[in-house]
Amino acid sequence: MALTLAPLLLDAGIDPASALVIRHAYVREHEDSGLPGIHSDSTDAEIIAYTHNQSSDTKRFPAVPARYWVVFIKEGGDQARLWSVVENRGEISNDGIRRVFDVAQSEHMADLRNRLVIGWRSPRTWWMNATTAATYPVFGIADAEPIPFPGFDSLVLSHVQLQAVMREHRYASWRTTLSSVVGIYLITDNRDGRQYVGKADGAESIRQRWTAYATNGHGGNVELRGLDPTSFQFSLLRVFDPATPTREIDAAESHFKDALGTRRHGLNRN
Repeated sequence: MALTLAPLLLDAGIDPASALVIRHAYVREHEDSGLPGIHSDSTDAEIIAYTHNQSSDTKRFPAVPARYWVVFIKEGGDQARLWSVVENRGEISNDGIRRVFDVAQSEHMADLRNRLVIGWRSPRTWWMNATTAATYPVFGIADAEPIPFPGFDSLVLSHVQLQAVMREHRYASWRTTLSSVVGIYLITDNRDGRQYVGKADGAESIRQRWTAYATNGHGGNVELRGLDPTSFQFSLLRVFDPATPTREIDAAESHFKDALGTRRHGLNRN
């Protein structure tokens, strides 16, 4: 049985009933607005700008478009390659001719960007409800390009990104690097700014510790149970060689809890 788009949408947490699927083509100008179109060298910002402008004619674009737009780029006559998923945060303006939406790239299906190619059965249709596109066949998924590790001091990950790091082939070097160190990490709840300082020590590497958070969101910490991990941000405060004495790591953990006030104002209980 041939693979279709449906299970990929569901695996990414996208309900086809709450999504649109769009196929852009390379054009000199936007069909609905007359604004500049996109080309093979267009940046993500240019494609976003092209996407957020739509016709005010509800026969050409839905009066109330879905929250998520799964955006493909035309490839050949009957194929389309995934560019990105964007989140529609609402209409900004409507002058009777052109509507502008607040859209931003989402991490949904980020691991499949520029890799997923589907068949496009309706060559004259440039958008449709995802419930229709869900039946479209997958023609191929290209191998992912490895992503270089940014360095311990530059590492800042959302929970969705953390999950990708712990499972996707393109982040293999990240997992190797995180397996080589222990240390002190910081979790920030972006909803209210509260923070949690934690540690990985002994036989448990940063990779092992963070794999637990990627799996269940709380890593077994009582302080984090019941919180929504989708708002968590993960970063490293200090890394150590695994041979570092435990007392030194404990001292560093206590220092950061004091310095950041995570016992009094944050999520640490001790």
